[in-house]
Amino acid sequence: MAATPLLSGEDTTTPLHGVVVIALPDHADGGGRDASPRSEAPAPAALGRAWRLLRLATAPLVVLAAFAVAAHCYGLYSFSFSGEEDWKWGEGRASSFLLPLHPKPKPAAAGVKAAAAERDSTTAVLPERQYYTSVNIGNPARPYFLDIDTGSALTWIQCDAPCTNCTKGPHPLYKPAKENIVPPKDSHCQELQGNQNYCDTCKQCDYEIAYADRSSSAGVLARDNMRLVTADGERENMDFVFGCAHDQQGKLLDSPASTDGILGLSNGAMSLPTQLAKQGIISNVFGHCIATDPSSSGYMFLGDDYVPRWGMTWVPIRNGPEDVYSTIVQKVNYGGQELNVREQAGKLTQVIFDSGSSYTYFPHEIYTSLIASLEAVSPGFVHDKSDQTLPFCMKPNFPVRSVDDVKQLFKPLLLHFSKAWLVIPRTFAISPENYLIISDKGNVCLGVLDGTEIGHSSTIVIGDVSLRGKLVAYDNDENQIGWAQSDCSRPQKASMVPFFLSKALRSQLL
Repeated sequence: MAATPLLSGEDTTTPLHGVVVIALPDHADGGGRDASPRSEAPAPAALGRAWRLLRLATAPLVVLAAFAVAAHCYGLYSFSFSGEEDWKWGEGRASSFLLPLHPKPKPAAAGVKAAAAERDSTTAVLPERQYYTSVNIGNPARPYFLDIDTGSALTWIQCDAPCTNCTKGPHPLYKPAKENIVPPKDSHCQELQGNQNYCDTCKQCDYEIAYADRSSSAGVLARDNMRLVTADGERENMDFVFGCAHDQQGKLLDSPASTDGILGLSNGAMSLPTQLAKQGIISNVFGHCIATDPSSSGYMFLGDDYVPRWGMTWVPIRNGPEDVYSTIVQKVNYGGQELNVREQAGKLTQVIFDSGSSYTYFPHEIYTSLIASLEAVSPGFVHDKSDQTLPFCMKPNFPVRSVDDVKQLFKPLLLHFSKAWLVIPRTFAISPENYLIISDKGNVCLGVLDGTEIGHSSTIVIGDVSLRGKLVAYDNDENQIGWAQSDCSRPQKASMVPFFLSKALRSQLL
């Protein structure tokens, strides 16, 4: 997707060039005698020029002071100072890469019915709405469609090694050469397996990864060339280690599949951003921007050039044994109504940002409180248990074709985090169009599910449905997650100076 920077209007402010004139007292005669001093007031024109000069001299100081205060409060800049001429904004490296995001197509109705027939009649068939991108791997490079997943580290592609359990994907299976197979002594293998499964006589590095929906992938590690294109159109080839997957189980065997594998983006050592950062290709920063309309596309970026320097809300990443992007929430509101968020057995309520999850999950206590709130404020809606699209669907008393028909009747979900500097609020807002889904029956379904179903009894998981309409950045260098509202239509390189300060600087310093 081509980046088209927005151009601000041309500044027509006229530079001020003032001169201060000091008038000496006149001598009445030429004989050298002092004339009587006159007590005239300074000329108005001279006072005006002096005042404008004073403004000119002090305005840059005021602007810079405002800049420093704003940046200090919001954490909007970082710089290093290691020498007299080594003052630099940010820590960006040489390259940043843009990749398009595409929504997975909705399954055909026949496919949904067939899948439903294989399950218990009381089990809801959840439509998958993950997003994928295209990467080029191999020599010569071939395209592969991969689901973006911030909840796992390992990237894997269906592989002919040979394949035991693979589904028909959009591209032929990746076929590794013998030299592509990663040996057990490789540092990536030891990073993945640790010392528990080390095999001195083995010729390959095996892996197996399980997901929250009980699906899994197994295979061997492979190393091959990955080709990325910078925002300036330059191609860069790099070394990449990934999973050559020959045994998929669970939902990963749904056929036909619209993708060839999964792109691991967590903060683990095997993730794509971490591997590129270790090679010095990018800073260990990436992000995604998913359009609000589920049928629209978006983009993701590798590197920090597309992270806005202004207007972002940042929260710290919580360190833990799992390679996930998690933080701590203080409370959850449905509009102005607080849903119960209590510390259970001394455990704090975590929030995980997981682009690999189609839906958002709340702990059982918060989930049931949310449903009670929806039923109380929506008297014209009746719970329709016959609709198996999602666990909780409501039948309205009027025809509904899209979320736009009902969004004004519902309130946003608000996740409140601890305040920055004790005074600046930090809130992740989920608008109704980002947690409601309209079923084929015209019912209004809740895209927030009970976390106990996937083993998250005290954790909030923010999935794709609630990540839309926002640019979300994952900064592993500074150990923080940030977000800002965006229509996700036009990626732009970040400006180092915010709009209101750049305008003031131009008008005062030219």
